[in-house]
Parts: sequence; C-alpha cells; structure tokens
Amino acid sequence: TRVQRGRDLHSQIKKVQFYFILVTVWETVSGQIRYSIPEETQKGSFVGNIAKDLGLDLKELPDRGVRIVARGRNQYFALNVKSGHLITAERVDREQICGRLEKCLSHFEVLVEDKVKLFAVEVEITDINDNAPSFQAKELELKVSEITAVGTRISLQEAQDADVGINSVQSYQLNDNKHFSLDVQNGSAGVKYAELVLERSLDRETQAVHKLTLTAADGGAPIRSATAHIRVVVLDVNDNAPVFTQPVYKASVLENVPKGSLIITIRATDQDEGVNAEVSFSFRKITEKASQIFQLQPRTGEISTVGDLDYEEAALYEMEVEAKDVGDLAARCKVMITVIDVNDNTPKITITSLLSPVAEDSPPGTVISLLNLQDKDSGQNGEVTCSISAGLPFRLQKSFENYYSLVTERTLDRERISNYSVTITVTDRGTPPLSSTATIFVQLSDTNDNAPVFNQTSYTLYIAENNPRGASICSLSANDPDWGDNARVTYSLIEGQSQEAPLSSYLSINSQTGAIYALRSFDYEEFREVGFVVQARDGGSPPLSSNVSVTLFILDQNDNTPHILHPSLPTDGSTGVELAPRSSEPGYLVTKVVAVDADSGQNAWLSYQLLKATEPGLFAVGLHSGEIRTARHFVDKDALKQSLVVLVKDNGQPPLSASVTVTVVVADSIPEILSDLSSLSAPADPQSSLTLYLVIAVASVSCLFFTFILVLLALRIRRWRKSELFDSSSVTFSGVPVSQFVGIDGVRAFLHSYSHEVSLTTDSRKSQFNFSKSNGANTLSSVIKDSILVTEDYIFFFCSNTVLILLW
Repeated sequence: TRVQRGRDLHSQIKKVQFYFILVTVWETVSGQIRYSIPEETQKGSFVGNIAKDLGLDLKELPDRGVRIVARGRNQYFALNVKSGHLITAERVDREQICGRLEKCLSHFEVLVEDKVKLFAVEVEITDINDNAPSFQAKELELKVSEITAVGTRISLQEAQDADVGINSVQSYQLNDNKHFSLDVQNGSAGVKYAELVLERSLDRETQAVHKLTLTAADGGAPIRSATAHIRVVVLDVNDNAPVFTQPVYKASVLENVPKGSLIITIRATDQDEGVNAEVSFSFRKITEKASQIFQLQPRTGEISTVGDLDYEEAALYEMEVEAKDVGDLAARCKVMITVIDVNDNTPKITITSLLSPVAEDSPPGTVISLLNLQDKDSGQNGEVTCSISAGLPFRLQKSFENYYSLVTERTLDRERISNYSVTITVTDRGTPPLSSTATIFVQLSDTNDNAPVFNQTSYTLYIAENNPRGASICSLSANDPDWGDNARVTYSLIEGQSQEAPLSSYLSINSQTGAIYALRSFDYEEFREVGFVVQARDGGSPPLSSNVSVTLFILDQNDNTPHILHPSLPTDGSTGVELAPRSSEPGYLVTKVVAVDADSGQNAWLSYQLLKATEPGLFAVGLHSGEIRTARHFVDKDALKQSLVVLVKDNGQPPLSASVTVTVVVADSIPEILSDLSSLSAPADPQSSLTLYLVIAVASVSCLFFTFILVLLALRIRRWRKSELFDSSSVTFSGVPVSQFVGIDGVRAFLHSYSHEVSLTTDSRKSQFNFSKSNGANTLSSVIKDSILVTEDYIFFFCSNTVLILLW
C-alpha cells in the first residue's frame, strides 16, 4: 500500500513539475505584464517577447530608449533591443531571491524614454527540485527508557529542504525493525515531520542499542532524498518528560536593539526528581539566518540576540525549542519573535531618466527627469515626501506610484541663467524623520532668440585723404548673447550709392572681425564724407541681424598747390605784359595776382610775397591780397622792362607754393614802348615756322569792337592791293604757312581806375601795358589814329583806343 501511494504521489509530482517548467504566456492584469519561468534558468534565457507584448516596433527600440528599470540591488533580467526579447541577466535561483516564500515574484518596470512611459512587469519564478533534503545531524542518538510504554512517540529531527511545495520534503521512511515504526505528521503550513513509534516494549538486557536508518524524500522529479542514522539507547526508569508552561511563546522586539539583549525566557518542568528532573533547552527547528541572530541558554531557557535585527530583511522569526531531561525525554514548543520596524533607513532617490541639455525655448511642463523614491521602512516610516529648492523654474509632479517627474514650470532663458543645479530632497514621515538629497545638473541649450547688438547706435569715423589702398579705417563690434553658431557674428556692408559709385568700390569689411578697409585713396576735394550701413548677422537658423549707420569723414591734407588764376599762363607760349606809367605815384596798383587752393581750412590760406624783382624796392606785393603796387616813384635809371617773380604759398604743413613771373613795362608814351619792344620779344624757335596768332582784345565798348572788325577788313583788302609793297619789304605772307598766322592768345584787357589795359603776347611770356586814361589814351590817339606801323618784330594796328599787335 505504501509503495502504491508513493507511485501515485510521484506521478502527481511529475505533472506539477511539467506544468511549472513551461514558460507561461504573458497576460496583462491591472496594467501589468506577467511572465513565468522556472528557477535555475541560465543567463540569456528567453523569458518573453516584450516588444510584441507592448506593441512596440522592434526597429524603434534603440531610438525610443526602451530599457528596464529594476527595483532591487540585483537586476536579474535584461532587454535584448535587437530581438525585443526579455532575457535573464544571470542565473536565477529562487531560494536566493525569495527564500521560503511559496510564491516568488520579481517586479520591475520597462521605461519607454521618448514618451516617458512605464510598464510594470511581473515575473514569477517557479520552483524546481534543485535542492535535496538534508538533516542537521547525520548521526542521531536517542535514549529511550526501557519502561517506555508501547505506542510512545519519539520526535525525530526534521529534514530541511530549501525547495517549496511538491519539491520540499514529502515523505519519511524507516528501515524494517521489530520495535519501532514511523508515523509522518503534517505540521503547520503543510510541513511534514516524522515521529518514531514504539511498537514493542524495550528490554535493555536483551538489546541495549537499536540502530535505525531514517530516509527523507521530496516530491520532485527526479526524487531527491537524504538519510540520517539513529542510534537508540535504552535507558532505565525515567518515565516523565518535561512539560512547557505554554505551547507557543510570543515576543516583540525593536529592530535596533543592541546585541546581547534578552528577548524571552522559555520555561519547562519535569515531574521526576533528581537528575531526571534536570531539563536542558535547545533549538529544535531554526533557520540558518535565525541561528546567526538568536542564541538560547541551555540551562535557563533565555533567548537573546547575538546579531543585528533588520525589519526589512525579516519581520517575523519562527522557531521550535526542545526541552529535554537527562533521560532524553523531551517536549517541544514554538517561539514566535516579531521584529518592530524603526525609522532606520533613509529614503533613496534614483534618477531613472534625465533629459539634458534642455532647449531654452521648451514650453512649461516639459519633462526633465524621472525620479524613483524608495524607503525600505514600513508604515509611516516608509512614507516619503519630496521637494526642490524655491525660486527655480521647475516643479515636481507624481507620475506613477513612487515615480516623480521633474518638469519646467515657466519659460527658461539661457542668456540669463545657462544652467541650474536642482537639489531634490526626500523626507520620510518617521520619528525622527530621515531625509536624503540628490542633485540634478540641468544644462540649457541655446536657441537663436537674440540679435547682434552694436556697441554704439551710430558710428562716426575719420580718415585722412590720400590714404593707401587697403588701409584699415576702424573695426566695428557687435555682441550676441547667444551661444555657439547663434553667437557667431558676420559683418557686411549694405550696398548703396555714394558719389555716384557703388559703395563696394570705396570700402570693404572683414566679415569675421568687422574691420573696415578703404579700397581706394580718398580725395577730400572730390567728396568729404561717405555714409553707409553695416549689418551684423548671426549664424542661427533663422539668422537674426541688426544695422548701424556709419558716417566716414575725409580729413583734408595739404596735397594741392595754389593755382594761379591771374595772370594766367598763355596757351601759345607768349608772354603777358603789364603797363605802368612812369609818372605813377607810390601805391599805384599795377596788377593783382589772383590764386586759389583746392584744399580747405588753413591748407587753403594763401600768402603772397615778392620773390625776385629787377629793381628791388620798386614794387611791393600785398601779403594777403596779392596786389602789386609801386613802392616809390620811377626814376630815369629804372629799366623799362621790370620782371617780377611772385610766390604764392599756402599755410599747410609742409606748405606748398607756386610762382608766377609778371613783366611790367614802364613808359609814358608809345615811342618809348616801340623802342623797347625788341627787348620784350621772345626768341623765335628756329625749329618751327613762324606762327601768327591774332587775339583781339576789346577794352571798351561793343561799338569799338565793330569798328575794329571794319578796320581789319579794310586792312586785308589793302594788303591784297599792295602785295608788291610787302614783296619789296621782304615781308611775304604767301611764303609763310597758314598755321603761323594765329590770333594773339592771352591778351587780356583789365580795366583799372582811370586806365585801359592792353595785353601784348609773345611766344614765351606775357606782359601788360597800362595806359592812363587821361594820358595814355590821349597820347595814343594823338600820335597815331587808325594807322598801321610795321617794325622788325611787330605789326601795330591802331584804331581809336584799341591797339592790335601782330607777332611777326
């Protein structure tokens, strides 16, 4: 019968084992994904297709940041992002993870980072028969009185099996003998223990020692077993076993009690007398962990601590104590010690996800980090609250169970604060409360929200004229409070028109440094200022820019010599002549030198001085007016022809100058002029033919000009009629090239007070004759009127007050 029952039991065990070995298909219950695997699964073993179960695209797993967030210290599972499978990260040992718990569950979360979404996953680790039963003592000695009554039960040591359920100890067997049998009892929580039953009375004189073999077997497949050898020693006359005062002892103790603290005292009595009444106590059943924490005094029954208690590791300890007299009669009781939690664990903060850097234009409510708060204590000691420092643009909001999100509360500005150090404080509700902190460094990334700003609202620049090409004028600078490419400023000139030419032909700007260069040499006399606009543009997307107006003033330099307007240089190589009456009084205005300077300011201030004169002291030049006046009366020894060199100088540094030669003829009558005309003529150029230039100067009124035209026509007719007269005088006009007869260029008529001015021009210089209106005009009109005078070098035509001089 026992054999048949063992076979049936073995068959049922195999079925249950097969059921638990199978990997259970996932199912979603209350938002959780559940899997089931057997223990001792090797590292890398398949648990479930979590990508499929979550409805995630396998190709998007790496990009979406799908990963596992484990709760405990050890992470037993991992996610294969290539296959989307949930696999074991290491060998799974159920006994190590859950101990004696009947149902072993491992909890963790799967985080999808791009959506900041969590999925709870629960994996049940089923037990397999990987542990064999074991006895604490391989050799056991029992002492039984010979007067022990038939049917007496003797408790045997219980076999320990780390497995649970069907894989734990299921049966005990005793070898065949005549005196003892085995009775298996079911204890609390389905634990089986064996009792030795005396079937026949013992007789020490017949057999003093009985050797038995006890076998404990589990229900796994294959069945594992362990044996213990029992040596039964038959004693005399001790027929009373100890009795405990109560079957169950209970005690409560704080988890922070020091070592050596007394927990409880176990008491038992024996009705025998003498040595047979002496009782000793020992642990009958105790876990390995409890044996390292508690100790039992054999004589007194006091249970005290020898190790540290930890509520988070075990909140309740159950053990059995055996009381035995000298006759090895024993009794058992249960001891239950409850550990009371104290607030001895500080809360912990785990940063499961962190978004950094954060764009400064992120809207309020943007999730920065995901936090997990844990406190191993229980009750109020395990309840936590968290907070961050005040004044920060962030706040905490609860997202899932013990998970909190750090989100933005208002708009961020990197230019004001580029990074934040956020200190998160978590505090429990224990007494006294415990707290811990964690710091998150939030870096802000820049967006292009600031345009470049110039140091000035407008710029005024200066450059001296005649600058070299490529000269640096100035360097403009614009600041952009953004970062990186958004703060990289490039400069450009906005094309415009200046002096009817493109701006790019005048100026250029270095796009990186803002340095402005001149592309040409500026001329103050051409234009005095250039107005343009400089644009500063950053490298952001889209780029931002700002403009500033710039005015460039050209500074004058003394680069222009004075230009003499009068007397002007003749174009035909002749010499101008100024006329001065010999009877002129000191201070008489002979002529005036007129000059201008294209420069400005003091560079254009002109002064005049007499550099050289034929008769020093005869003439004086006004320092600022340029007027040439007589300084004294003319005397007989003064030459008719006076040559004056007048220097015109500006006030620049260094000063520039120009000079002009003025020839003054001193005479009171025409004969005097004619007698000295040869001295005024310039030598003819032997290399060229004679050239006759005729310049008509009209000194008075228009009627005189018409009279001169009539006279000129009459003279031409007369020359044609009297050609023989010219031949006899060796003055043949037909032999002279036409190009040699040119008008008298450069003859100028200046009207002075009471005088007429007639210019006589030669090939190389210009002189002027001044005739007093009261003297010269009358003299000319009285001496010759409407007549022709031919000399060696000149032909004179006199018509009223006009003199026409032809160079011969």
